[in-house]
Amino acid sequence: MKVDTIRRSLEGSGLRCTPQRYAVMAFLMEHTGHPTAAEIFEAVNRADPRSSRGTTYNNLRDLVKAGLLREVAVEGRAARFDAKGMRHHHFICDSCGIVEDIEWCEVPGPAARSLGKRIFRECELIFRGLCTKCAVRRASH
Repeated sequence: MKVDTIRRSLEGSGLRCTPQRYAVMAFLMEHTGHPTAAEIFEAVNRADPRSSRGTTYNNLRDLVKAGLLREVAVEGRAARFDAKGMRHHHFICDSCGIVEDIEWCEVPGPAARSLGKRIFRECELIFRGLCTKCAVRRASH
């Protein structure tokens, strides 16, 4: 991903393009998986040891709040992060905890009367079950 593209997306969301914030965004834009904050910190720190754990975690929080990243909560495990590119849902394996992308499908929103004064923004589905590897392992036992 080009430096200008990341810089524009940060600045367009009201965030300064600091070297540490840029490094987090660049890593997640190039990463196909859903790494944890600790994995992101380790990768960013390998490239630039000046980046602290606290700065990385604060940048993740700010990027999620700005809508540039999505935090995928995995019950009982560390949250995982996903650069918001194309819209998609997630599948979480109950056994190994891997998070995989699922093709986007429209989900109807709740009826306006059931929302009351709430403002509905979007709906994301999280599918749960066994990934291909865990399903094969379970079937062979």
